[in-house]
Amino acid sequence: MGMVEKKVNRVFQRAYVFRFARLILLGLVIGVTSYSLIAAIYATKTIFKVKMNYAVVLEKLGGKRQAVTDVGWHARLPFFTRIEQEVTLMNQTMYLGGTTEPMRIISKENVALWTSAVLTYRIRDLRTWAIENLNPMALLQGDYDGIVKDIMQAQGVDSLISERQTVKEEIFKALKSLPINEGGPSLEEKYGIEIISFVLRETKFGDKLVEASEEKKRRELIAEAENYAADQEASRIRKLYKAYLDGISSIQKEIGRSDGTTDTALLQFLVQQKWASAYEKNQTGQNTVVIQNTEKVPPVTLPLPPKSQ
Repeated sequence: MGMVEKKVNRVFQRAYVFRFARLILLGLVIGVTSYSLIAAIYATKTIFKVKMNYAVVLEKLGGKRQAVTDVGWHARLPFFTRIEQEVTLMNQTMYLGGTTEPMRIISKENVALWTSAVLTYRIRDLRTWAIENLNPMALLQGDYDGIVKDIMQAQGVDSLISERQTVKEEIFKALKSLPINEGGPSLEEKYGIEIISFVLRETKFGDKLVEASEEKKRRELIAEAENYAADQEASRIRKLYKAYLDGISSIQKEIGRSDGTTDTALLQFLVQQKWASAYEKNQTGQNTVVIQNTEKVPPVTLPLPPKSQ
């Protein structure tokens, strides 16, 4: 009897183990299947979530588009609809030429310059942006680059250097309200966006133009210095000439005669002495007489006064 009971217990134990193993295997199969199903649903985005400040554009089988803006989880029919794009409703940036690297632009004087700029915008009308426009990012990039190039190429080099702020404001106004073509819509009207700001990040010219500008500036400084030196020399000459005339007047007043009979003798005296500069007035108000070749005393001969009758 004891042997029989032991055999029965072993059979029950084995059956219990097999049953437990089958349960574990079944649970694994169910878990793997559930995970695969959930992963497939997530991968195909049959169930999708709309985040805060975002929107999802669905394209139906017939090509009709639908914008989903309600925040939360949503479901769609697989194979009959697809998620075309996820659109952010927050501020976005767009670089000139689609890159942060400077773009080459030809100015009004046919001078090459490299400039980089960034546009900040926000989507206001989702229907206009995502439903009326196919691939709106590429379309906006082309129109944006074209407007900026047209305005900058119409400017002269001096304006692009000295009036950078004015040029930037002109471009901002054009991006915000100027029609893309005559009688056409502006960027804001065409894409349902709001232009927030426009910034010129960098504007530089070629090395040859920089060298020419530096050479021009150097020549201007030299010319200014020469003009200043010429003005100083002219002022000095005027002072010396005035002092010369004052000295002659003083001599004539002291030793001359009112009837002018001594004028010729005074003139000969001055010529003989070869006055170098004349007179320069110092701070004390005194006059200094400068006479060259004074090794010998020059003879001074003045005409005698007429004899009285």
